[in-house]
Amino acid sequence: MRRRRFFAWGLGVAACAAGCGAERTGTDHAGPGHPDAGHAGGDGAGRGAGGQGGGARARFSIVAGGPRWARTGRAFASAARAAGFPPGGSVITVTGLAALAAAELNNGQSLLDTGTPLARLSGEVEVVVVPERSPLRDFDDFGDRLLASPGQTLLAGGPQGEPGHLLFGLIARALGADGRQVDYTGYRGSGEAVAALMAGKAVAAAGPLSQWRAGLGRGRIRALAVSSARRVPGLDVPTLLECGVRVDFADWAAAFGPERMSAESREAAVRMCDEVIGSGAWEAACRVAGWLPLPLAGDDFANWLSTEIARTQAVLRDLGLLDSTKATTCWGSCGNGH
Repeated sequence: MRRRRFFAWGLGVAACAAGCGAERTGTDHAGPGHPDAGHAGGDGAGRGAGGQGGGARARFSIVAGGPRWARTGRAFASAARAAGFPPGGSVITVTGLAALAAAELNNGQSLLDTGTPLARLSGEVEVVVVPERSPLRDFDDFGDRLLASPGQTLLAGGPQGEPGHLLFGLIARALGADGRQVDYTGYRGSGEAVAALMAGKAVAAAGPLSQWRAGLGRGRIRALAVSSARRVPGLDVPTLLECGVRVDFADWAAAFGPERMSAESREAAVRMCDEVIGSGAWEAACRVAGWLPLPLAGDDFANWLSTEIARTQAVLRDLGLLDSTKATTCWGSCGNGH
């Protein structure tokens, strides 16, 4: 099968949808909508980014932009403390790809408008799966079916517009399939997506590898491909790149400063992020959590970010979730045919 090549490294950009709050990165949360908000591991009353003088390290309060990034925020705050940066002072918000999609689909503002880009931190590998007894034996079988009959190849994953849906949009675009014909049903939890897949309500599903590992381990499902550029250690599953699909994708998280951050404060924050994401403590945290370290800081990150906004918008349009003049406002809650 001839496949049109399309390269999208870590589609998406961190953006906070209107009304998105910050969560304590030192506290576990029951789920989306948890009311707690505040600073991570700090007293919140520290001095500013310039530190205390006399050679003291700059102080930063690292917060999560929502429950989805609470674990990443806690890990980043812990690694920052290990690197010698005390809590308090300038607020750094950890958010990611899903927030960008929410902003785009709700006609909101990205953090290029409401925040200061500092650094890309990490990403989660996505996986494409089918039931164990599926007649689709490998990704080529799946790709052939999606290309020939996109409207009859029922797909499932997280809420519409979230990374799993975006990944299928990228795959469709890479194959040359019509993304507007892709029949995708979004579920609020991974358990619901697993149930739908096992009940035959979907041909294939996509989502974070961490959420599908249990099913893979029990032999209920098979993985056709992972979204990362390299294979996942300990998992005998090819990458999309190996399958001839030029898609390299991660559900990633990044750090942002306040909107009106002074040049001096931004420079100090970028130095902190650069040091932390290059540290052994951060690499160890990513290894334990199963994240990909994706270090990129300062102007390089800001430049990469602007291109990712355009790519995210393009894929959302391919999926029929956005058009050139108007955005839908039903992200995460509406069904097919909206």
